[in-house]
Amino acid sequence: FSDEENWYCECPKLYTGKLCQFATCDENPCGNGATCFPKSRRDAVCLCPYGRSGLLCSDAINITQPSFSGTDVFGYTSFLAYSTIPNITFYYEFHLKFQLANHQSALQDNLIFFTGQKGQGLNGDDFLELGLRNGRVVYSYNLGSGTATITSKPLDLTLSVHVIHLGRNLQKGWLKVDDQKNKTVTSPGRLVGLNVFSQFYLGGYHEYTPELLPKGSRFKNGFQGCIFDVQVRTSLNQGFKPPGTPEGHPNSGRSVGQCKDSPCSLIKCRNGGKCIETGSTVYCDCLTGWKGAFCTETVSVCEPEHDPPHLCQQGSTCVPLPSGYTCHCPLGTTGTYCEQG
Repeated sequence: FSDEENWYCECPKLYTGKLCQFATCDENPCGNGATCFPKSRRDAVCLCPYGRSGLLCSDAINITQPSFSGTDVFGYTSFLAYSTIPNITFYYEFHLKFQLANHQSALQDNLIFFTGQKGQGLNGDDFLELGLRNGRVVYSYNLGSGTATITSKPLDLTLSVHVIHLGRNLQKGWLKVDDQKNKTVTSPGRLVGLNVFSQFYLGGYHEYTPELLPKGSRFKNGFQGCIFDVQVRTSLNQGFKPPGTPEGHPNSGRSVGQCKDSPCSLIKCRNGGKCIETGSTVYCDCLTGWKGAFCTETVSVCEPEHDPPHLCQQGSTCVPLPSGYTCHCPLGTTGTYCEQG
């Protein structure tokens, strides 16, 4: 279905979300506006909003240097969203620093920041974005008459912190990375103004799928590592300021941690379970046969998560026994698994 602005899916029962991607999180245990995601039919994972951490996102955390965890196993990116940057139309300059979580991630396809026109990403959509591709920094913008792109030389991976300066004046753009030479580009076509309406996204984006971003971008993953000291100015005679209203404050975010902090240090998963952390989001990944927030509950032989699954036919009831199980058959069926009429 679609209304003027948005399309949406009408979901069958038990499913919710823009793409009907969520099974039941109806008894949502997550606090503080977290995104609930069903880890299994019985267990949920809480993807924590900005400033919150812990299994149910109930712990407040102070973030001075945000750390991003890329795309999690549920398909979400961690991100911060700041209010739209005013007066960015004809001139802007950005400074920022970043630190990579690991060198593999630098060689992938990661979004550092994005702002653009909302929508299905038609070719004429204005946007401005910065990302990493194959170990190089990629800076792109489209003023509505074609995309301009600058790609840096490969990053020097012996540096722990990388520094980026970039800017644009009308059609002319420039990028300087670490000690590399300044590179410039001129955007094609005639248009000279950048008209963007979306928030300024750092590290990832709010939407579940990158397909909702304008076509010129399509970075597949969110950033993995820390991004800090982001500063912007939109005219030569003003000082650099952090984005956001009030300055430096994001409107929202998801699964963003504090650089170098580990939420897993506070959690003990039992029975061989493994603690998984993505930014401020944390949960236990249990071995087969165990479930629950800390992997302390056994999966009964009759539960859908049990491996192997029970064989009671549809409509019959599985009843656990001291060894194994039995099937209670509805009227009209018989046999060990109620498989005969």
